[in-house]
Amino acid sequence: MAELATIARPYAEALYQAAGSSAAVLTPQIDALAAVAGNAELRQFAEHPKVPASQVYDVITGVVGLELDPRAANLLRTVIENGRLAALTEVAAQFRALVNASGGVSDATVYSAFPLDGAQLAEVTASLEKRFGRKLNAHVEVDPELIGGVRVVVGDEVLDTSVRARLEQMKAALTA
Repeated sequence: MAELATIARPYAEALYQAAGSSAAVLTPQIDALAAVAGNAELRQFAEHPKVPASQVYDVITGVVGLELDPRAANLLRTVIENGRLAALTEVAAQFRALVNASGGVSDATVYSAFPLDGAQLAEVTASLEKRFGRKLNAHVEVDPELIGGVRVVVGDEVLDTSVRARLEQMKAALTA
């Protein structure tokens, strides 16, 4: 995946610079484009030599169903014309990281053994923001293998307070 990250970086940085202070407004559109571009059948269609770039653009914008900002539309055209549609999901991730970094925000993935409702997520997010010292955009993924507790991933930092992790620690202590 390092190759996709390398390909995506200039696109993400150029879009971020072009967007300026309104970069956060573009994030939902770029994420929607990335979600559509992540479809393998669409990418196969786009890579067909007899399909013109304009038709690929029209199909993607039709599926997204949004009136695209001119900067987002320009990014999509450029990515399609350069045959880099597969990198669009990574472009979106890097663009979101640039927007988050400028606002002092980080994305957090909270793995929980059970689904969390809105109030529980807000409580967990508030305590995590104190722990990590920055504002977090948290989303939850259910992982029943954790047994209980949560495992939080913020960038390259991991906080694992799950029952499974504690059992692994006890196992290591007992076998050492």
